[in-house]
Amino acid sequence: MASEPDPDADAESAAVAEAEGPISQEAVRETRLTPAQAVEGMRIRLPFRGNRKLRRVVEAANEDRRLKGWWHVSNVNAVVRLQINDHSWVHVQIVANISLKLLRQLVKHGVEPSVVRDYGMTPDDAEVVVVLAALTHCVGMSVHRRGHEDWSLFLAEPKLRELLAGVYEEPDTTVVVCEVLQAITSHRADGEPLSLEAGILRVADALDMAKGRSRIPFERGQVTMHSLSAAAIDEVRIGDGERKPVQIEILMNNSSGIYQVDGLLKAKLAGSGLEPYVEVVAHIDTESEKRLVPVYRLEA
Repeated sequence: MASEPDPDADAESAAVAEAEGPISQEAVRETRLTPAQAVEGMRIRLPFRGNRKLRRVVEAANEDRRLKGWWHVSNVNAVVRLQINDHSWVHVQIVANISLKLLRQLVKHGVEPSVVRDYGMTPDDAEVVVVLAALTHCVGMSVHRRGHEDWSLFLAEPKLRELLAGVYEEPDTTVVVCEVLQAITSHRADGEPLSLEAGILRVADALDMAKGRSRIPFERGQVTMHSLSAAAIDEVRIGDGERKPVQIEILMNNSSGIYQVDGLLKAKLAGSGLEPYVEVVAHIDTESEKRLVPVYRLEA
């Protein structure tokens, strides 16, 4: 499904690349800072593309020290106390950029966001929904890993209304808040997204896997299929698909990365509502293993 070159592609790619800059070591380093020191360096960067509502919401988030405090505590719980993957603001920024990229790719190919179809809103409003969902989807990790989606709902609802103040009026504010909360609860393992936007968050959360993003357990000596396969992912690319509107291309340095694709990403894609629109292709970037598995296609 080839299309004309996107004039904003270079700027958007740069924003995503900047989001992916800090890797797992940065997440560990941040946990050693005081809360005040940690939040000083947090700043969400996105390609706004003239979406004034999105710009205002992200500017409000970048000034919100309580929201940043949740991101910091979430990361301490994840990295220090549970010794699992980065759940810092870096994860939040990557998921926000991936969500925005997925949504824009779908809209470019004529797929209608749910808030447009069901409420007569605009694609700009859908962008606000997916970004806010990304910014708040794991704030509940600041309370506990177990049931963190429910804690995220509890914390996010009043915060969302603060971030949307002056951007929307009622009842549109409540519509946006509800759509964000639905996306948050639907990103859990057994979640059931009811909207395109919720499905996008579910998949975007699973795609934060590139450039060492999931290597903390491996670097601490936890040699399991989970840690080995996570360390095998080098890069994730999102672009136009050959058979479907969106192609997710995953570059791996060895074949153990297939577990991340077939075992973990497949579970998040299934039931997301994005299955008709997304194809997943994995490439192994070593000559010896190219002969074994030259290209792997995920059949959702």
